[in-house]
Amino acid sequence: MTRSETFFRQAKNVFVGGVNSPVRAFRAVGGTPLFFESARGAVLKDVDGKSYIDYVGSWGPMILGHAHPKVVGAARRAVERGSSFGAPSPLELDLARLVREAYPHVDLLRFTSSGTEACLSALRLARGYTGRSLIVKFAGCYHGHGDSLLVSAGSGALTLGHPTSAGVPKELARLTIVLPYNDPAALAQAFKKWGEKIAAVIVEPVVGNMGVVLPTGEFQKALQRLPRLHGALLIVDEVMTGFRLARGGAQELLGLRADLTCFGKIIGGGFPVGAFGGAKRIMEKLAPLGPVYQAGTLSGNPVAMAAGAATLSILKSDPPYTLLRDRTDDLVHGIRAVARRRNVSVIVNAVGSMFTVFFTKGPVTDLVSAEKSDTRAYGKFFHGLLKRGVYFPPSQFEACFVSAVHTLEDIEKTLIVADAAFREV
Repeated sequence: MTRSETFFRQAKNVFVGGVNSPVRAFRAVGGTPLFFESARGAVLKDVDGKSYIDYVGSWGPMILGHAHPKVVGAARRAVERGSSFGAPSPLELDLARLVREAYPHVDLLRFTSSGTEACLSALRLARGYTGRSLIVKFAGCYHGHGDSLLVSAGSGALTLGHPTSAGVPKELARLTIVLPYNDPAALAQAFKKWGEKIAAVIVEPVVGNMGVVLPTGEFQKALQRLPRLHGALLIVDEVMTGFRLARGGAQELLGLRADLTCFGKIIGGGFPVGAFGGAKRIMEKLAPLGPVYQAGTLSGNPVAMAAGAATLSILKSDPPYTLLRDRTDDLVHGIRAVARRRNVSVIVNAVGSMFTVFFTKGPVTDLVSAEKSDTRAYGKFFHGLLKRGVYFPPSQFEACFVSAVHTLEDIEKTLIVADAAFREV
């Protein structure tokens, strides 16, 4: 029995399912989850001493790689001065300035402790600002586990939602309209039917939570035009894409402009963090200035602020985005070539330093097409990679991330391993 197996057996006695976040349980791919003890650069090391080239990157935050010396140094200096104040700190200002530099249309910010918290707070603010109740989300986009967001589409194309989780009241789910991603006509129809009642549209500008799915040009235009035409807000969830696809995130890359933007992951430099921000006229509806209440004991935590500011400072002074794109292109083109050689049908969606290998034949443009993927084949591929020292997400429907410290040698080794893994599919 490996040490990971021993730890997992113990964990099941103290944690629900043995984990503290469901995807970590390996249910989607089978087998026993690995327990890790250290990470540096692009490499994870498990408790049994085996090393892995890491393409999960803590689900996105580690754009500079694990344990970057400047980020670690900033966090260490901060924690030595006190791990939490529950009061304002100049470190909050340092990080806020860096966020606003990259997102100039964000007048005011509010820090939170997670991306989930940022998204559910942004939705509350949108409802409070507009005085409306309905929200629009898109099937396959994940914005955290807030009650209004754990909702699936109704039985028809234009019906109100149904809960996807026990504990979400059906009455609340009916305040969420779930539409297909990349379907501007459906969005137009929703506004035609409910326009005066819709508070906001929330969207992942590039989806990472059904695997990587890119928006079409027409869908982007509809997102930019329709909410404002009907007096609703556009909430762009950049928890995953913020500072990853560009310094100004997906909005810079795609030319979008949100009314409210949600942040997380990278802005904390690997520590728990979230934030949301937008136009002054909207944000001033928040307490203590306005009637929309939102609070958090650890919001603006000094250690997370210091690590985040160190990370964003590096992304500003030495932007890695060309390198990230080139490394990802090399890897993605190589995976496609290896799959063709092994006669395995895959679609690899990629943008910037994010990609997903879908085990399907047709293009993946929304949740319906993503769900045509052969998840058993992905599970075999995942374990083929894992036993040879490459760590991909333990689910078909997640994004892979390349960091600024993945080397050409890492890419070459990954392609050799992928060739062997494809033979086992």
